[in-house]
Amino acid sequence: MPMDDVANDTAPTPADRAGGAAEPIEWTQPAPDRDDPALYRLLIESVSDYAIFALDPTGVIMTWNPGAQRFKGYAADEIIGRHFSVFYPQADIDSGLPQYELEVASAEGRFEDEGWRLRKDGTRFWANVIIAALRKDGRLVGFAKVTRDLTERREAELRSIADARRVAEAEAANRARAEFLATLSHELRTPLNAIGGYVDLLSLGIRGPVNAQQIDDLKRIRRSQQHLLGIINDLLNFSRIEAGHLTYDLSHVALRGILTDVRDMVEPLADAKQITTAWPKGIRSEVYVDRSKTEQILLNLLTNAIKFTGDGGSVTVSYRVGREHTEIDVADTGMGIPAQNLESIFEPFVQVGRTHSSSHEGAGLGLAISRDLARAMNGDLSVRSEPDAGSTFTLTLPRQPKDDTEK
Repeated sequence: MPMDDVANDTAPTPADRAGGAAEPIEWTQPAPDRDDPALYRLLIESVSDYAIFALDPTGVIMTWNPGAQRFKGYAADEIIGRHFSVFYPQADIDSGLPQYELEVASAEGRFEDEGWRLRKDGTRFWANVIIAALRKDGRLVGFAKVTRDLTERREAELRSIADARRVAEAEAANRARAEFLATLSHELRTPLNAIGGYVDLLSLGIRGPVNAQQIDDLKRIRRSQQHLLGIINDLLNFSRIEAGHLTYDLSHVALRGILTDVRDMVEPLADAKQITTAWPKGIRSEVYVDRSKTEQILLNLLTNAIKFTGDGGSVTVSYRVGREHTEIDVADTGMGIPAQNLESIFEPFVQVGRTHSSSHEGAGLGLAISRDLARAMNGDLSVRSEPDAGSTFTLTLPRQPKDDTEK
């Protein structure tokens, strides 16, 4: 018998096939009729996120799906037979918008828009609307209308726009404030410097001899002038920081030199209140900072410590060296800070414990400026404190440039 005849007479088993692979199974059920109206009806009735319905050529509603009922609120028997303009606000009806949409869809084949529409209960929702013309043998037989509720998306967009507007307005207000403070500071410094100069002239007797009482009066004038000038300088520094106009001369600086210079400036203030000061010895650390701004921060911390510490108290300066940062502590035995104020003291124009009758003068800008300066140098400023138990401010400074510390 020929080999071909044997092959045709013998049905192969799965084991006879290479790899034992199963043959594909043929689908014997008939495929759905793509032109079956029932299939399209099932599809439309299964959609719940879109309102899909038909209009006759005049705009009267002919069909209704569950999606339309879900977010428009009408049952089919309540809405079929009514004009689709029932979904539009009165202002849109008065302006002829529903008829205009049908005219555009009829002329161009399609119309799409977004706008407010009404539910059965009168509440509004933001809708995306598509109207497509339906034609048979070239004759208009009606329209298909698809509506989607986009209220949540629109509200999110409006919130985003409002947030962006608030940010822009806040930035503009900050710029205006910074410019105002800079102008004000400049205008006030000029006469204050003139006052200081004339006080010096009078004190030296250049305008004629002065007696002891007059000298005391001139000293009071000088102290008041220096106090006001200090506040003006704080305002000017604050406005420059907010405007981003400060520049930083960063370099490796010996911590010992910084502390020595600051100590020479604050020791007379401490001595006047009989406050004991303690300073670290044998300092061998370097920090990567702007020296003048670091001295400004420490000078502010130390003058605050002396100001808020009673006569006979103490102020202690210490430091710790870490792998990437050096921390400098300024601790005092003063009045302390309540826990709820530990962060607010770093806000501009805030001074804890200040009243109109208190002797703690200042604009409340020193700590805000000091923290901003520290952070601009890749450091930080923090505080630990308890009421009536003193405060410890910690100035953290980098030992290396930022790129080096990140390696």
